[in-house]
Amino acid sequence: MSGLGLVLHPTRDVTEVVEIIERWATRHHKSLMVRAQDKHRVPASVEPVPEDEVAIRADALISIGGDGTMLGALRSAVLDPKPVLGVHLGRLGFLVEVEPPALPEALSRLLSKDFTIESHACLACDVCGDDVVAFNDIALVRQPGSGFVTATLAVDGQQYGYYRADAVVVSTPTGSTAYSYAAGGPLISPAADAVVITPSAPMAGISRSVVLSPDEKVRLELEPHSSAVVVEMDGLVFRDAATEGAVDISYRRNAGLVVRFDPQRYQERNQMKMTLLDLPFLPEQLRELLPDEAQRSHDHDFPPRC
Repeated sequence: MSGLGLVLHPTRDVTEVVEIIERWATRHHKSLMVRAQDKHRVPASVEPVPEDEVAIRADALISIGGDGTMLGALRSAVLDPKPVLGVHLGRLGFLVEVEPPALPEALSRLLSKDFTIESHACLACDVCGDDVVAFNDIALVRQPGSGFVTATLAVDGQQYGYYRADAVVVSTPTGSTAYSYAAGGPLISPAADAVVITPSAPMAGISRSVVLSPDEKVRLELEPHSSAVVVEMDGLVFRDAATEGAVDISYRRNAGLVVRFDPQRYQERNQMKMTLLDLPFLPEQLRELLPDEAQRSHDHDFPPRC
């Protein structure tokens, strides 16, 4: 391994984590690179390169942030998947694994290939002629005050029915803990291959989640009387105020490679996080419910005390 690409959270202060990585890279004679627009956020020793070259030139990517940053890193490498190590700066991430204090050891294990790879699928989407990928989900969402999303569903060319809802969310197993879950969709094992379609606040038509084979092709087409629709990809707006058109979705296996050092511990932590999400308490109240040791180990999952 000769070079690492850094993928930074767009707004959080990443200085401390980047300095840890830079010191490690200097000791081990490894190069670091970052997209050119982030060069003012990193030391001068980190090479700025065009955004589309970071994943191509790097042997592995270091995502510094939360799940959103991790998803961006995975999308950036989808054409040539590279191992992605997630460093946690968020509050309740399901993809990231390493805390900043453990980073030097994690980087050394990455260098010696002492890790496992967790493969992630993505959704390859044709949105009215534009190609995009999503590792969590793609969603058709109504614009506030403009009525409902009204769209037909076809699977492998066969019409299934229609949706009239606030949103229609198509997710991967990874994304089943995100928007789809919030809309009432099922949790899908990350070891499974499946596509989940879940309507949010359905008013008519299909009102329950549909779970499909990864080999089936999905098409959502807006009806002429649908309201204006926002198309979101992993929570990011891709197309705003669409009033016509279709989204064709297929499932792509092994599109993302996530570094795991202790898969069992990672799964145990995620089980704890899912439990926290299901409890109707404020973050500070949740903290007080945990034993002191658990409070310390999950302190990063909560906002700082006032």
